[in-house]
Amino acid sequence: MTTPYPDSRPRALTVSELNHQARHLLESSFMQVWVEGELSSFARPSSGHWYFSLKDKKCQIRCAMFRGANQRLRDIPKEGDQIRIRGKVTLYENRGDFQIIVEHLEPAGLGPLQQAFDALKLKLQNEGLFDPARKKPLPHPPRHIGVVTSPTGAAIHDILTVLARRCPAIPVTLYPTAVQGQAATANIVRAIEQAQRHNVADVLIIGRGGGSLEDLWCFNEEAVARAIAACSIPTVSAVGHEVDVTIGDFVADLRAPTPSAAAEKISPDQRDWLRRLVEQEARLTQATRRQLQRLQTQLDHLHARLRDPRRELQEKAQRMDELEIRLHQSMRQRLERHQVRAEHLYQRLSTQSPRQTLTRANEQVAQLQQRLTMGMQQSLKHQGERLEHLAQTLNLVSPLATLGRGYAIVKDEEDRIVRRADQLSPGQSIAAHLGQGRIQAEVTSVDTDTTNPLSSQD
Repeated sequence: MTTPYPDSRPRALTVSELNHQARHLLESSFMQVWVEGELSSFARPSSGHWYFSLKDKKCQIRCAMFRGANQRLRDIPKEGDQIRIRGKVTLYENRGDFQIIVEHLEPAGLGPLQQAFDALKLKLQNEGLFDPARKKPLPHPPRHIGVVTSPTGAAIHDILTVLARRCPAIPVTLYPTAVQGQAATANIVRAIEQAQRHNVADVLIIGRGGGSLEDLWCFNEEAVARAIAACSIPTVSAVGHEVDVTIGDFVADLRAPTPSAAAEKISPDQRDWLRRLVEQEARLTQATRRQLQRLQTQLDHLHARLRDPRRELQEKAQRMDELEIRLHQSMRQRLERHQVRAEHLYQRLSTQSPRQTLTRANEQVAQLQQRLTMGMQQSLKHQGERLEHLAQTLNLVSPLATLGRGYAIVKDEEDRIVRRADQLSPGQSIAAHLGQGRIQAEVTSVDTDTTNPLSSQD
């Protein structure tokens, strides 16, 4: 069939061309997107790739997460989970399906920072870094306070203000550090180590003012947490506001909701001290007055009983002379008794010299050693003869000796010993164990005659 006029219609795209152009347009327009919704139609084929749909109340979209991306996830999502995904919008050309290639997946409302926070918290908790038993007691009152924070932040101003009001006599040393940004983690660790090397502060406040989770994140780093846990100085974590919680709060010896609260918790109130000093002064004055009255009464009583000191000294001197004379006499008598006893013991020792006893003992030892040697030789000879006799007896009753004289042990296919001919049947395989070696045979005939087969032998 021919057309009466040239075809003026525009060129039609093939389905493949249309899908390819649509895919290129989608991928160039949506480089990367975050989408949140409910997971449904979740499939996990043997390839390891994940295929699912993400839906809300009105719409849904197909998603694919390949094995290389989903292997990084710790938990596998399930039907009905509310999740957030990050990926590239594309078109599966073979079916014309609009879909998202997922590169990252997380529970909805739980960002990567929160996930890292929970993972590190669980790790350190399993290691025992949060155990109350390892927390050090804080000094009360402290002799010197160290502060690890920014020198220009609000935290140091709040701490110094509270200390100036409550107890300005306590010295404070600032160990300056960045408390936000990429370099903050290493700076905080160095500041804690510097405070320990300085060895002046007996309590250390570590913190900063409020901020977002990202701003406070350096206090959630593992290096900072381990530095706080390993610090030899008792530590107080004072990060952000009362609602802010960091990993450093769990490993520190004390957690304060704010830097101001940290200063209040570790410092005494000078007004309380002044009040207590006034009370102690009044009590001390009363106690001193009573003690003086008591001592005055005792002094008056002793004054009435006081004797002439010269007479007292003469009596003491005479008593000392008497004791000295008695001491010399006692020592002389004791030395004489010991001298007599020593001479007596020397005479007894001379008459009972141990040389003869040692000589006799040596002779007895030599005789016993000779007898022991002879007895051992005779016993060894007797045991050797007995062993040889037992070996000969054992050889006589040994089944190996019986096999050596020409007998054999016959076993059937089930490894049972054959004792009668009627246990076998023609065609059955048997094994014969000889004195040396083993043969495999097949039964050709069975003779159940009970006559002794050995009687017909030549």
